[in-house]
Amino acid sequence: PPFAHPPFSPRNLPHPDTPPSRRRPPPLPLPLDLHPRRILLLASSRGFAKVPAAAMAARLAQLRTKAAQAAEFASKHGGAYYKEAMEKNKQYVVQPPTVEKCQELSKQLFYTRLASLPGRYEAFWKELDGVKQIWKNRKEIKVEDLGIATLFGVELYAWFCVGEIAGRGFTLTGYKV
Repeated sequence: PPFAHPPFSPRNLPHPDTPPSRRRPPPLPLPLDLHPRRILLLASSRGFAKVPAAAMAARLAQLRTKAAQAAEFASKHGGAYYKEAMEKNKQYVVQPPTVEKCQELSKQLFYTRLASLPGRYEAFWKELDGVKQIWKNRKEIKVEDLGIATLFGVELYAWFCVGEIAGRGFTLTGYKV
């Protein structure tokens, strides 16, 4: 049978300074065509399984059942959902709905966005000029405007923190924010 990885690759070799008593034997090659029960047996024989093999097999059977139920639900109700969504949004469908038309629309979207860059560039510089003007007249800024700007800055920082937390898998540890 084909093997998933060579049994003696440089990645599997121990560090030269590791004493022989602490070296682990190289991993056995895994055939790619394993049946799930054989995977459970191999995993438990290699010490990977923290759960008894019978419990893992039961959990695997449960997951297969749930996947079959989800596939059955999608096959029964997916067509109705598709028809409803298409009926609701038929004004956005370009006729004829072909691959060539999709490619043409994709190209139109790209060049339309490219054509909008000069207008966005001008808007950016107008905004920047407004900020410069406010900075020149900073002595005349009202406390209310200063408070609004401060709250806006705090909100930006809060959204940055939320993004950082989401980026590391919704854990609060690992980054110093």
